[in-house]
This record gives sequence, structure tokens and C-alpha cells, in this order.
Amino acid sequence: MKKILLFFKIFLSLFSIFLFSLFFLFIYYAKDLPRPEVFAEREIPQSTKIYDRTGKVLLYEIYGEEKRTYVPLSQIPKHLRDAVICAEDSDFYKHFGVDPKALVRAILSDLKILKPVYGASTIPQQLIRSTFLSLEKTPERKTREIILAIELDRRYSKDQILEWYLNQIPFGQNAYGVEAAAQTYFGKHVWEIDLPEAATLAALIKAPYSLSPYEEESKEKLLARKDYILDKMVKEGFISKEEAEEAKKKEISFKEKKIEILAPYFTLWVKSILEKEYGKEFLATAGWKVYTSLDYEIQKIAEETVREGIERNKQYNAHNAALVAVSPKTGEVLAMTVGTGNYYDEPYPKGCTPGIDCLFDPKFNVAIGTEMAPGRQPGSAFKPFIYATAFKKGYDDKFLVLDSPTNFGVWGGKEYTPQNYDGLFRGWVSLRSALAQSLNVPSIKVLYLIGSKEKIEKLEISDFRGKEEVLLEGLKESLKTAKDLGITTLNKDVSNYGPSIVLGGGEVNPLEMAYAYSVFANEGIKVPLSPILKIEDSKGNIVFEKKNTQIRVLDSEIAKLITDILSDNDARAPMFGPRSHLYFENYKVAAKTGTTDDFRDCWTVGFTPEISVSVWVGNNNNAPMIRRQPAATVAGPIFHSFLEKVLPKISSP
Repeated sequence: MKKILLFFKIFLSLFSIFLFSLFFLFIYYAKDLPRPEVFAEREIPQSTKIYDRTGKVLLYEIYGEEKRTYVPLSQIPKHLRDAVICAEDSDFYKHFGVDPKALVRAILSDLKILKPVYGASTIPQQLIRSTFLSLEKTPERKTREIILAIELDRRYSKDQILEWYLNQIPFGQNAYGVEAAAQTYFGKHVWEIDLPEAATLAALIKAPYSLSPYEEESKEKLLARKDYILDKMVKEGFISKEEAEEAKKKEISFKEKKIEILAPYFTLWVKSILEKEYGKEFLATAGWKVYTSLDYEIQKIAEETVREGIERNKQYNAHNAALVAVSPKTGEVLAMTVGTGNYYDEPYPKGCTPGIDCLFDPKFNVAIGTEMAPGRQPGSAFKPFIYATAFKKGYDDKFLVLDSPTNFGVWGGKEYTPQNYDGLFRGWVSLRSALAQSLNVPSIKVLYLIGSKEKIEKLEISDFRGKEEVLLEGLKESLKTAKDLGITTLNKDVSNYGPSIVLGGGEVNPLEMAYAYSVFANEGIKVPLSPILKIEDSKGNIVFEKKNTQIRVLDSEIAKLITDILSDNDARAPMFGPRSHLYFENYKVAAKTGTTDDFRDCWTVGFTPEISVSVWVGNNNNAPMIRRQPAATVAGPIFHSFLEKVLPKISSP
């Protein structure tokens, strides 16, 4: 009896020492631990997403090291939750945050009674480790992990812990959380995945990088683990054996591994605007939703039409093109595309140096240009700004100008004596005919009308030597009109341009040309150019929302007159023919072409009340086109084909 009593006393003493040691360890490690409440208080890093105008088409995600979209547990399918629990912690709903056996092993290892042991972590432990603790494998770290896991399990429901876990863990390919993983590997929302896909995602958690589906060897291991998890789901009673066998037979289709970006030239432009305003690092973790003005249906038409046009124009040695579409009433950019529409395409010709000698450089957005290379010469597409300025001075479309050989004085060290495109002169012509037919000589003479202090009855001067200052004054006022309508790239002193500006001697870009022409379409009212409609933060609060501010920059009658002239098919027919690419049988479309003297740039810009479109064709390295084809032949077909497809969707005849 005494021996039994002695044994009991020894056991009680040892057990007391054990409990004291356990309590001491808890106090020692717990003092430096973060509060479990931090889970409820913290901001989880999430990607910023850029959408089209409907919010249904994801154009691009801005993310740092973690691409993540938080989803509530209610949107995560049960078969995925079950698969993850089977794979990572089959007793998740039974234990108190840790596996008791693992807890004893960890404590004994800390007391040096057993060797250090690792692995077999529960879901709460994994969550604690991935959020608060380092990945260093030490007894101290493991003990901290266990203590905090117990506290986490005590304070929060199992479902809440599971929700945090499923939104926290890495799945490889920069995808964190189940929604980002579903999008990355299957191209669908997490609530849309089926059983075999769910088991595959659960399989990735163990080793997301060594089980990647994008390497054949690791893919085999991933699929084998997927089947193992399906068998375990049967064992745990989550699914039937028949369901598991059917899921094993189904072939898993993985989304192609590539950088996902739709409408890249528009989207990267929007991204640069956002980063300039809010900062790149902030956007990578903010979880914002950016709703852009892009109409993705119109965008797809634009991309297809430009690709077809480039193929057709290769016969003229034209290997690039750009198209921009803007809504005149709202200033919203509806479409923007360059070249093949693929930002990751190969430069052409093969082996060329981008920025130096490439005919096509996919990384350069010619639709918006850069500070160093703001645009291309617009040719005669600039003329409407000149004529609008003349109409502001009180002249009308019936005013007569003599179209004849003319000396405009000395510019750039030599006398300037331009000709019309066809080399012919037509004598007396009205301003309507001169603009509609894009006659060069009468259009330059219009500068004199603008710059002259006195009203002129008709203009027949054929020698402007000594009158250069008057031309410059007219040019100055015309540049102001262009700037009022939205052109920002013509910032040099007026003397740097000279009268050749009438024929497009400056540099503009397709975006601003579409925008400036949209003011004519909107009867002289300019609204701010708007690629972004609304921005919401991760909680749904509105950060930014577009406002429809309106500014009158041109008299409505003048805007309507320009529109009427540019849509007057009879007036332009003597130069372009009655059935040119500027003519639309069922719609009234105002349009203007532009071709530079050396055939390096071809434009067609035009509009209806619903849409303003700018098309540019040329080469990145500024190489000239061959066969001396005008813009109506090179850019016109792209313009016409695009509007023929789009107008039935947005307007009435």
C-alpha cells in the first residue's frame, strides 16, 4: 500500500511539474504574441481589378506578390470546403485548434525529451503561421503557433476560421485564396468549379510550386494527389465512391498560363492613370474595382477590323494602325486598339530594334503617344479646325477663294508653293467645296482670312510674300481652336509650324483627334475625356465617380456647319467619288481624311452624334508607304468597316 501511495505521489508531482511547465511555456510565449482579434481587424491584401463598362469583363488585375480576391464562405462550394478539410485537417470541426497528439509531441520536443517534430499542422495552425509567424522551423515558433491556434479556435467559429484560411493560403502562380486560384487555373469563379477541380485546388495547398500543372512531371503528381483526396473524401463520408470514380475520370482542363490582359492598349493606359494618381504599390493591395468606359463589344470589333486592315495594307508597306472611338455626349473612350491588338506580339520585321527601325512595335501605344513622341502628322485631317476658326471670324461656307498656283512666302528658308493632292487647280471655289474636297491651296489661304483685321469679300491673292505675319496670326487663332477642342500636343511657338500646319505639319495622336472631332458631333460642347467611370474600394465605397461636366468651346451653329460639310457627299464627290469609303448609305457620317506629303501617315477621322472615330495607318519607324495611295484608300476602309458594324448597334439611320 505504501508503494502504491509513493508511486501516486511521484506521478502527481511529475504531472504537476508537467502542468507547471505547460503553464510556464504558455505564459513565456504568449506575452509576445499578437492578439487573435487582429484577424478580424486586418486588411487582407487584394488585387485591384480593371473592368469594362458593364463590370462583367475583367480586363486586368493589378497585384503585387499576392493576387487575391476575398470571397465569403457562402460563395465557396461545399465540395471545395470538404476537399480542403480532407486534405489538410480532417478533424477540423472536432479539435480545439490543434491536434492533441501533435501538441504533446511539440511540448515534449521543447523539453528536449523528444526530437523536434514538424508537419501535421491543423488549419488554424496553418492560418496563424501564414499570417503572423515566420517560416523558420524552430521549437519556439512551433509552440507560439500552437498557443495562438488554440486562442484563435476559442474566440472564433470554425466557419469564420475556415473562411479566413481559404482566402489566405497560397496556390502558386501568385494566386492567394480560392477565388484567385480558380480564376488562375480554370478561368472561372470559385463558386463555378466542379468536384474534380475542387479536389485539384485542395491538392495544390500542400506544395503549390512543386505541384504546378504547367510542368508535365509535377502535373502528374498533382493529379495523383487529387485522386488521393477524392478517395479520402469517400472515406470521410463527404462523397460516394461512384462520385469519386466519376470525378477521377473527368479530364481537368487548365487555363493557359499567360499574362491576362484584354484591350491592352486601353487597359495599360488606364493602369498608368491610376498609378500616377494613387501609386503602384497601393493599387497592388487595395482590392479596388475600377469600372472603365470601354465597351468590350465595340472593342472586339475595333481589334478585328484593324487586324484585317493591316493585312490589307501590307501591299502599301503599311504595317501598323490605330483606332480610337469616343462618345461625343459623354467623352467616354469606347474602344482603343493598336496593331494586332496583342501587346505581347513580336515586333516586325524579325530582328528589328523597337524604338529604332521596327515597322511595327507592339509595345508602343501610338493611339496616345508619349511625352517624347506625342503623335503623328495628321495631314489634312487638321483642316476642320482651320475652317471652324474662319467661321468664328464671320465667314460662311459660301465664301469664295481662288484655287490657283500660289506663293505663300518664305518658310523654313525657302518659298512655300504647295499644290493640291491631284496637282489640279479649280479656280473659284467655296469654303464648303474646299473643305469637303480637302483642297490644299484654298485651305492655307483661309489662314489669311482669319489673320486679317479687315473683313474680305473674296480671296484671290496668289502671292503672300510680305504677308507672312497675317498668316501667322491666322495660324495662332486656329491653334487655339484646336486646343479648345482637345488637342494638347501642339505646344511649340506658332512660328515653328508655319502654313504647313494646315496640311497637318504638327503632331497629334488618334485619341485626341477622336476627342476633338467629338466636339463637332456634340454641337460645340466638350465634356471631359473619360476612360474611367467609377472606382469602388474593397468594401464597396465609391472612391471616384465620373461627372458629366459640359463646357461650350464652339458655337453650335459653327459645329453644325462643320458637320454638314464633312457629311456632304455631293460636295466631296468631285475629289473622292460618289461611293468612297467616307460614304454610308444608311447613315449620315461626317468624315475627313488626312495624308502627309511623303505618305508616312494616313488618317480618317469622322463621327455621328453617337460616336467619334479616329483611324491612323503608318509605320512605327516612320517609313513611307508605297504606291502613293491616299488615306481614303488606306485608312478609309478600316474606318468604314468599323462603323458599318458598330452603327447598327448604337444609332438609328
